[in-house]
Amino acid sequence: MTQQQPPQHQNHQPGDEHRMDPKPEYIRESYRGSGKLLGKVAVITGGDSGIGRAAAVHFAREGADCLITHLGSEEVDAEETIRLIEAEGRRGRRIAGDIGDPAFCRKVVEGAMEEFGQLNILVNNAAEQYDWDDVTEIDDEQIERTFKTNLFSHFYMIKAAVPHLSKGDSIIATSSVNAFKGNDSLIDYSATKGAIQGLVRSLSGTLMDRGIRVNAVAPGPVWTPLIPASFEDEKVANFGQQVPMERPGQPSEMGPAYVYLASEDSSYMTGQTIHLNGGVVLNT
Repeated sequence: MTQQQPPQHQNHQPGDEHRMDPKPEYIRESYRGSGKLLGKVAVITGGDSGIGRAAAVHFAREGADCLITHLGSEEVDAEETIRLIEAEGRRGRRIAGDIGDPAFCRKVVEGAMEEFGQLNILVNNAAEQYDWDDVTEIDDEQIERTFKTNLFSHFYMIKAAVPHLSKGDSIIATSSVNAFKGNDSLIDYSATKGAIQGLVRSLSGTLMDRGIRVNAVAPGPVWTPLIPASFEDEKVANFGQQVPMERPGQPSEMGPAYVYLASEDSSYMTGQTIHLNGGVVLNT
């Protein structure tokens, strides 16, 4: 059944979850943790809202402590995510900064080690996207900015984290359906997501001997702050109707996939991608 959202727009990336109407669902009331990540520590970029918040709260319900990154302008959402982590009885910490800066990425991992003494799960999730009608309109600085946030940050975080990871630990990337089918208006964004797929497949082989698994989740349209921050009113109102299920997904429908990839349930999976896209069939 077709589902519409009220028209809305936010004038900055990546957008504020607390300003959205309706609010995204980050975890279902029916989700029951079973200790799958008990004693683990996760770092989640862009963990203040959207899919990052969903991953953090699901991890916490499964027993993990979490450190999230966010932009300085996203403190309201970040504080709420920390509250939700702590409500699950786990420790939550946040650090504000630009993940496109390699020095900040090193600081994030150092902070996790100082605070928790270990690191087991790295979720490279933060991203930005812009809606373009014409490739010639994308200025050089914007292309570089998109790649720094969406792709280079994965390298920076991985380089900092890998020395602290060991057998059984996991790296998870947030990819996109657009990495596989393209998107005629999310041009630079889709290019970064395609590159992430190459990184996941390559890195999984590099780290296989160390027992570190590398996988991705490729969401379709999901109701997160990035949507009203990226599109104008009409596109927001009709967001998600193009997929067979005729609706956007909720972050709560993404979170369990991150738990699966972070836990020993997926011990025989590496270099792979989970497609949560509302029924879009892809030849991958």
